[in-house]
Amino acid sequence: MKLGRFLLRVVIGGLFIGHGTQKLFGWFGGPGLEGAGQMMGSLRLHPPKENARLAGLAEAGGGTLLVLGLATPLAAASVMGVMITAIRTVHAKNGPWNSSGGYEYNLVLIAALLGLVDGGPGKWSMDRALGIHDTGLLWALLSLGTAATASALTVSRGNREADKAEQAERHEQAEVTPIVGTDES
Repeated sequence: MKLGRFLLRVVIGGLFIGHGTQKLFGWFGGPGLEGAGQMMGSLRLHPPKENARLAGLAEAGGGTLLVLGLATPLAAASVMGVMITAIRTVHAKNGPWNSSGGYEYNLVLIAALLGLVDGGPGKWSMDRALGIHDTGLLWALLSLGTAATASALTVSRGNREADKAEQAERHEQAEVTPIVGTDES
């Protein structure tokens, strides 16, 4: 299973590096921070550009750590947090199947990452080279719990900030809009 764990880390980590750099820099046909920020705003994840930056960093940074097999539970938690947030804000309403825009793909990634944390990053990893053995069911559950908590905090904060922004916009519009139909004569 040496090769299998290595391939799992490299493929999933490499794809997350790509996905994160799409958000951060517009690489690989991505939207960059401006476009990713607009998407975050449409999902009520405010402040949008900050959430785009943090999601991109979590994906690119977590992906890099996965490829290296370094701090594997933390790496998995960072990318799982983004996947859980994607499920909550985009995919859940569409049901499970990817063909309908559902959460199937995100869930497969989360399951693979939990398996990687539970079983460990393998012999060809920085964790192993440094003598770090943070693996097993407890570490997998801690990673998942950390990811779910980060997602819940992100969505909750985003919604609060979106509500504030919408209230400020309504207040601003009310101040500019003249009152029509009053008779002061």
